Amino acid sequence: MEELYLRPARIQDVRHIHGLLLDCARQEFLLPRAYNELYSHLRDFIVLAPRDGLQVYGCCSLAIAWEDLAEIRSLAIMPEYQKLGWGSRLVEACVSEAVTLGLYRVFTLTYKKSFFERLGFVEVNKDKLPQKVWSDCIHCPKFPECDEIAMVMEL
Repeated sequence: MEELYLRPARIQDVRHIHGLLLDCARQEFLLPRAYNELYSHLRDFIVLAPRDGLQVYGCCSLAIAWEDLAEIRSLAIMPEYQKLGWGSRLVEACVSEAVTLGLYRVFTLTYKKSFFERLGFVEVNKDKLPQKVWSDCIHCPKFPECDEIAMVMEL
């Protein structure tokens, strides 16, 4: 298997990230992201890529939600690279970035509760995340019948 590493996303990665997120959205693991959203939030993303940088095998982003709150979003890994620890590493890299920015509360909305529990997240009621609900969720096609699980990590 080729040597892989985590790095900040580059403009050339957007099409790969979009495809990866679209594949996961088709399986209803997460919501898709539009190209314009990916371009405008590219700096939020960390990717799993080979040294040659010609492909993206995984991604995750950290979005600042409020002065004391950040969100782990768009965690996706190609099936052949799952169960190898890369998902945990991507989330940990985003959590580390949150700490660097002075954000000590991180949340996610997920269908993979046990994965995030292993990383130290705990389930909370979505009412504990009003910034998320009124900034993003209100525009979601699943609102107000969201079936994702809200989870928070206090750092």
